[in-house]
Amino acid sequence: MFKNLGFQLYTMREYIKDLDVADAALKKLRNLGYTECHGACVEDNAALGDLVVKNGIDMVGTNYSWWHIKNKPEETMEMHERWNCKLLGPGAISGEEMKSIDALNEFIYDFNKTAELYAKRGFKLTYHNHSFEFMRIDGYKTIMDVFMEKMDKDTSSFVLDTGWAAVAGVDVAELIEKLEGRIDILHLKDFTIKNKGNWDFRPDTVEVGYGNVSWDRIIAAAEKIGVKHYCVEQDYCSYDSIKSLSMSAEFLKKYMA
Repeated sequence: MFKNLGFQLYTMREYIKDLDVADAALKKLRNLGYTECHGACVEDNAALGDLVVKNGIDMVGTNYSWWHIKNKPEETMEMHERWNCKLLGPGAISGEEMKSIDALNEFIYDFNKTAELYAKRGFKLTYHNHSFEFMRIDGYKTIMDVFMEKMDKDTSSFVLDTGWAAVAGVDVAELIEKLEGRIDILHLKDFTIKNKGNWDFRPDTVEVGYGNVSWDRIIAAAEKIGVKHYCVEQDYCSYDSIKSLSMSAEFLKKYMA
């Protein structure tokens, strides 16, 4: 059983273009029981991060521009200290970085050097996966295999996206156990298959508990290895995002203390 429920700010992105609208939406989410937030879209909008904190929601981490993290470390650390947030990292690698094992290794080298710099101020860099990290890039190894092998365990961790891992055909609970001690934030994301027309069946995000992801096993594994933060993320909502987040929160109550 976990105590605090979070959300990924990207889920409610239609509300964050106007600060007054964002403020009202954040109040609603706080009243729904969301006490933590994994931030997004805040690189050039510190006021949005301020609103999260103002509404009594802890900013536990951010998906942040890799360019900002690498090239503006002082500015980036100061902004995160303003929110008392010590976890940050890119939401994905670029297409160039997944073209070859050499390009991937170059990114990991830069990532580890940057993580070392941030660690001196008490920060930890994170990496958030999608499904493409489970492509084979070096013979048998996937991109994720290489990340797990070469990313510094002391200065970095993973924001494991459960839904995208499931879409990639991974046993998510098994992967979580392999990453013991290396997951600070777990993204709770559910998928089902929808017919886009003319027998074009594709995975589509839905509210947590309304798809095909195996939540009993995933939550049990996450609790076993000591995941710190659980954040709902829905890339595309079936309804207004506040309603979708309320549906996810209602489903997840059975796993909360």
